[in-house]
Amino acid sequence: MVVASAKEDGTMANPDHARIHAEWHRAASQRDGAALIALYADDAVLESPLVPTILDDKENGVLRGRDEIRRFLEAGARSRPIDLVRWYRSDEYFSAGSTLIWEYPRETPDGDQVEIVEVMEIADGLIQHHRIYWGWKGCALIAPKLARSAAAG
Repeated sequence: MVVASAKEDGTMANPDHARIHAEWHRAASQRDGAALIALYADDAVLESPLVPTILDDKENGVLRGRDEIRRFLEAGARSRPIDLVRWYRSDEYFSAGSTLIWEYPRETPDGDQVEIVEVMEIADGLIQHHRIYWGWKGCALIAPKLARSAAAG
């Protein structure tokens, strides 16, 4: 049972946000694809600039539905094209209404990592819409592949 805790302003923290914040990170960092995809609604949407760099048949960064998202997550776990994924983050996240946000910062105690901001819309305890924003270091790493994909398309 998840118990919501009070935030500093006296409002209650969203227990679904706390659970997804913890479980998404655990499942992604441990390559637990079944647990990761279970966090998404059947009709979820995932948007990331990494999509066309991993899935050759995708010309854009939008995935629709659990099946497309699963295929992307599985391919990403197999290839992990960016060797600067350290999975370092704090335990802090932003939660307001249906929105859940957290950051994987560039600077870590063990050196730089790809910097990413995860933005999720949560409904009925599942991720409905997931947008992944990349910082300058990550963009510089995937830009050549994105340029080739754009030129081919």
